[in-house]
Order: sequence, then C-alpha cells, then structure tokens
Amino acid sequence: TRIISLYPAHTANLVELGLEEQIVAVGSGDDFSAGRPQLRFQDDPERLLALKPDLVLIRPMISRSYPNLVNILENNGVRVVSLQPVYQAEPFQYWRSLGALGGADAEAEKMVSTFQVRLLELQDDLHNLPLEKRKRVYFESIHRQMKTFSPGSMAIFALEAAGGINVAADATQVRNTNIAAYGKERILSKAGEIDLYLAQNGRMNPVSVADIIREPGFEVIRAVQENQVFLVDEAMVSRPTMDLLKGISFIRSLLYPDFAQEGLAWQ
Repeated sequence: TRIISLYPAHTANLVELGLEEQIVAVGSGDDFSAGRPQLRFQDDPERLLALKPDLVLIRPMISRSYPNLVNILENNGVRVVSLQPVYQAEPFQYWRSLGALGGADAEAEKMVSTFQVRLLELQDDLHNLPLEKRKRVYFESIHRQMKTFSPGSMAIFALEAAGGINVAADATQVRNTNIAAYGKERILSKAGEIDLYLAQNGRMNPVSVADIIREPGFEVIRAVQENQVFLVDEAMVSRPTMDLLKGISFIRSLLYPDFAQEGLAWQ
C-alpha cells in the first residue's frame, strides 16, 4: 500500500491499474512526479526508508549495479521487486505481476484484454497490404554506437505490428537486453533496402534527424535520399506500457500515410 517506483514504466502501469494513490515516491524525471518526492537509486537508502514503503519497484539494471541498496531495504523489512520485460511476449505477465503486488488482479486482466482488442483493431486491415508492398525499415536504438533493437524486442514488435519489415533481423543481441549490435558497415550494406530509417528518441538516444542525415556514409541509404528519416519517442516503443499502442499507430502512419488511416490513432 506504500509503493516507491524507481522506473517510469512501473509508475505508468501502476496508474493504469488504479494504484496511483499507493505511490508514495517516484524516480527523478518521472512523468507522475507531481506532489511526490523524486528519488534516485543512488540516494542514501535512509531517504527511501524514511517514507516507510512496503514495496520498492526497481529494474534489473538497478539490482545489478546497486545490490547494497537492495540488501539494506530488504534487511529493513521492505520488499524489493525487480521487473523489466524485454521481449514482446512478456508485458502481459509483467502487468499481472504488478496487479498481484498491488491487489489489482482484475484491473491487470482488463489491461491485457484491452491491449489485445485494440491491437487487433489497429491491425484489422493490414491483410490488405501485400507483403511485397510493405516498407523495409532500419530501427535505430543508439546512434552513437550504431545499435538497433534485438529481434523479438518490444520495439521490433511495434514495428512489425505496424506492418513494417525489420531489415536488421540478423542483429546480435547485447546481453539480455532489447539492444542489438549492428554497426555502420552492416547498415550501409543494406542501404538500398532501407525504405524508412526510424530512430527512437529520448534519454537513451538523444539524436536528431539532422544527425542521422549528416552521418558520414549515410548519404547512400535510400531512406536518407528520399527524406524518409523519422524519430519516435522512446517511451512509446521501449517501455512496457499501454503506450505501445500509440507507438504502433504512429509508426504505421509513417510507413503508410496513404493506407487506411481512418480511425488509426489510439487515445
């Protein structure tokens, strides 16, 4: 009943589950910080303990990097749960886990069913778009490192659910994350196949369209030559929230601006 959420996706999902009143603090920069203390996982654990939480939600990056924080909280009787789904098949169980922790099992099932129904609505007429007419896309995750997303990740799920074809399906996953190594040489080897160049934009990848277009060597990429370079907010494609539906809708509008756009946007 007193939850500290140190990952914005956890917070957004708790709010979706109707558990907003149980959130006593959030991480720095969280969209739902109004009226709540903002904490960092680097803070002195006493700052977290002073809020008398009975649950602290973190993600694996925190548990790996700051095991002492976890130990101190648990030694003081605070339950610490580390969650972060990486693959497209995992968000439903993740929502159910959050629902179980907050006593909102029924609300979690409603989230799952709502997502499934709205996803089918978004994809309802894609069968009318032949495979040979579908756009081939390179989806950038980190520009400075020339990285893409791993096959099966939520970002690639969003791309494929929107009717796009991932040209980097042979990318090599980096550890157990949604990031995959690719490299400039491999990108340029497929320059003529890339109909649209898409990049997530946000804290993980603070890039601009101009940065991509001006990248040495990228002038040979078809999408660059045809002004088909676009950014998508990382919160809509990389976080396991209901905003994935918005990401799918947005990507599809970029891929097929003239194809059955009526009623596409999800609110």
